Amino acid sequence: MKLSGGFASVNLKFLLVFLALIIAFGTLYYTDQIVKKLQKKEKEIVELYAKGIEYVANSQNPDADITFLFENIIQPIDFPMILTDGENNPNLSDRSSIRNIEIDSTYSQEKIERLIRKLIKEFDEIHQPINIVYQDTIILTKIHYGNSELITQLKYYPYFQIGVASLFILLAYFGFSYVKKSEQKNIWVGMAKETAHQFGTPISSLMGWLEMLKMNYNDANKVLDITEEIENDVERLNKITNRFSKIGSRPELKEANLHQEIVKVIDYFNRRLPQTGKTVNLSIEGTKELNVKINSELFDWVIENLIKNSLDAIETKNGLINVRISHSRKYAEIEVTDNGKGIDLKNRKEIFRPGYSTKKRGWGLGLSLSKRIIEGYHNGKIFVKSSVPGQGTTIKILLKKK
Repeated sequence: MKLSGGFASVNLKFLLVFLALIIAFGTLYYTDQIVKKLQKKEKEIVELYAKGIEYVANSQNPDADITFLFENIIQPIDFPMILTDGENNPNLSDRSSIRNIEIDSTYSQEKIERLIRKLIKEFDEIHQPINIVYQDTIILTKIHYGNSELITQLKYYPYFQIGVASLFILLAYFGFSYVKKSEQKNIWVGMAKETAHQFGTPISSLMGWLEMLKMNYNDANKVLDITEEIENDVERLNKITNRFSKIGSRPELKEANLHQEIVKVIDYFNRRLPQTGKTVNLSIEGTKELNVKINSELFDWVIENLIKNSLDAIETKNGLINVRISHSRKYAEIEVTDNGKGIDLKNRKEIFRPGYSTKKRGWGLGLSLSKRIIEGYHNGKIFVKSSVPGQGTTIKILLKKK
């Protein structure tokens, strides 16, 4: 069963959304695990701090040295912490019982107390308070503590990251959609113009032959020659129709002689070059006995497009277009060289893009179709081998040998 392009596109979108959700949940889960580990570490610090105070409170030696407790446990603490009595009442007169909490000095005592009690409630929702017990029965102090700034940042960072990524994906989606629609528009416009361009040449030729028939209807030999040319143009119209019918489907490839195929195209152009008003020497050289699998109608179309582009690029009185056939171990190689105006370095990759054209009335689809035919249908390669502005261009085609 063959899936339609629209159905495949919908499936691809669902797949991308599914992958995005997996990445989002994966990020949240991973960050949550890190936060839990950090919270566990902070809890261990608070418990160690509580045990230190508990040890001092239960010590029989009133002169016990608690320097280690303050220097190694209390001072490094960077998360908010409030010490209260067993009934959760803060001692506001002892500022050492409130750590890492900024309080505006302009606040009244009542406002400070409300703020501290609010924070105690918030801390207790995050962490269970830790008790400092005297003689295993009496709760002397409760330690209420919140998350450090690092943990708070880590908790919210994934949401920020996902938000930025979502915004980027959204902008990218609309951007690519616009580019795709623009390209599709260029393809349809280009296809319409290409169709008109393809039919225009033989139709103009037919009109010319009809005029000649009218002028030479008494000359039997002339009429016969003209009739043969009309047949050639009608055959070409049929070939053009077949070409367009093959776009979008998988064409059949058959073994053919490259030299003979290209000679057919060159002969067609040589018969019609006088009508262009240009003096152009169109020639072919290289290997004559080289067979590859091609679709003749589509391959001929590629060679025609390359020759047409060369003709359009030639601005001198004495134009040259040379087609050279050679081969390497893996590939049959075709080079089409002209002495036209050349291509700027920055435009060499753009010339195969649908809609690109340097001609004022260009249709901008010939080379794009050529690339699709060579690379998509013949599994070959087509590229600009060399080009010098003002001197000419060489386009190279590589086709796999048998």
